[in-house]
Amino acid sequence: MKKQTKLINAGRNPEANFGIVNPPVYHASTVLFPTVAALDKATANRYEGVYYGLSGTPTTFAFQDAVSELEGYAHAIAVPSGLAAITASLLAFLENGDHLLMVDSVYGPTRRFCDGMLKRFGVETTYYNPAIGAGISDLMRPETKVVFTESPGSLTFEVQDIPAIVKEAHAGGAKVIFDNTWAAGLFFSASKMGVDVSIQAATKYIGGHSDVMLGTIAMNDDVNITIRNCVRDLGYGAAPDDCYLALRGLRTMNARLPIHQESALKLANWLSLRPEVDRVLHPALPSCPGHEIWKRDFTGSTGLFGFVLKDNFTKTHVAAMLDHMELFKMGYSWGGFESLIVPYDTKPPRSAQPWTSGQLIRIHAGLEAIEDLIDDLDAGFVRLNA
Repeated sequence: MKKQTKLINAGRNPEANFGIVNPPVYHASTVLFPTVAALDKATANRYEGVYYGLSGTPTTFAFQDAVSELEGYAHAIAVPSGLAAITASLLAFLENGDHLLMVDSVYGPTRRFCDGMLKRFGVETTYYNPAIGAGISDLMRPETKVVFTESPGSLTFEVQDIPAIVKEAHAGGAKVIFDNTWAAGLFFSASKMGVDVSIQAATKYIGGHSDVMLGTIAMNDDVNITIRNCVRDLGYGAAPDDCYLALRGLRTMNARLPIHQESALKLANWLSLRPEVDRVLHPALPSCPGHEIWKRDFTGSTGLFGFVLKDNFTKTHVAAMLDHMELFKMGYSWGGFESLIVPYDTKPPRSAQPWTSGQLIRIHAGLEAIEDLIDDLDAGFVRLNA
C-alpha cells in the first residue's frame, strides 16, 4: 500500500473495539491479572502487551503501530516529548568514556543535553560540520558509539548526506540516530537510508494542532530492547490522551503537509525577492546549500524554513516588524495549523562551522490562505523599514 493509505489504516482494529473506527482512550496505571502464571507471563514479556500503565495501554500501542508504519521500522515507542526521544535514544547507547559525534546545526536542547548531562556522565561530544558527508570517517574513534544527524538543521536548514554518513558510521561500529521531525517521517525515509534510530517530536506535524507534547522513537529489532529498557529505566511514559490526539492528527497528515509545503515555498520565493532579505534558507530552493542532496533524498518539504535579513537591520527594527503581526504569531515549536514567526540570535551556537550571517528569522507556514500570509509579511516589512 502507498504510505498515505497506511496512515489511514495503521494502528486501527475496529473488530477488537466493538466496530469503533478510532481506538478508544485507555486510562490505566494498575493492570490486573487473574493468576500467578498470567502475572509471571506478562512480567517476562512486558514489551509485548498490557503490563503496567507506564509501559503503555492499547491506545499507546495503536499509535506506536501507526508510527512504525509511517517510518518503515519494525517497532516504535512513544515518549512524553521530542526531547525525551532524543535523550533516551542517546542514553541507550552511550556510557562513561564513550564518544558522540553530533551535527553542529542540531536542535538547541540537544546541544544543551550534550554539553550538560552527557558531559557530566563522562561522554565526550564532538560537533561536526553538517556538510561533512563521508568525511565523518576522519572524526570516528574506537570509542565513537553514536553519530547523531538532523537534516535539515533546526535553524539554519543545512541538508546532510545521510547515506554517506551512515556508511562510514557503520564501518566504524557506531549507531546512527536521525531527527526526522522536519520531514515528519513522510518526506524522508530514514529506514531506507540505513539509519538505526529515527526520532520525531510528534508534538509537531504528527499532532498538527499545537496541543500535544509527544515524542516517538522508531527502530528495528537489533536495537529495540536496548532502547525500550532505557525508556523504562528513565520512567518515560506517554499519556494515552496525547497518543489518541496524535493518532488522530496522523490520519490527516497526508492532507495537511502538502498545504504547508506549498505555502512555505510560495513564501520563500516571495521573500527571496524582497530587498530587505539577504538570503532564504529553504532546502527546496535551488539557491540553498544542500539542495541537490535534498532533491535526491527527500520526496517533499514542509512548512518550516528561515531567512536572513541584511546587516543594516537591528533588533529594534525586527521588533517593529514582528510585534504587530496579525497572522504570524511569535511562539516556539511548529507543525500546527497556525503560522508562526520567531527571531533568533545573529550567531546561533556553533563550534565546528561558525554562523556568520545576520539576523535570522524562522517561519512556519500554517494552513491560512497564502494571500493573507503574504499581506501580513508585507505589512511587517513596511514597519521594519519605517
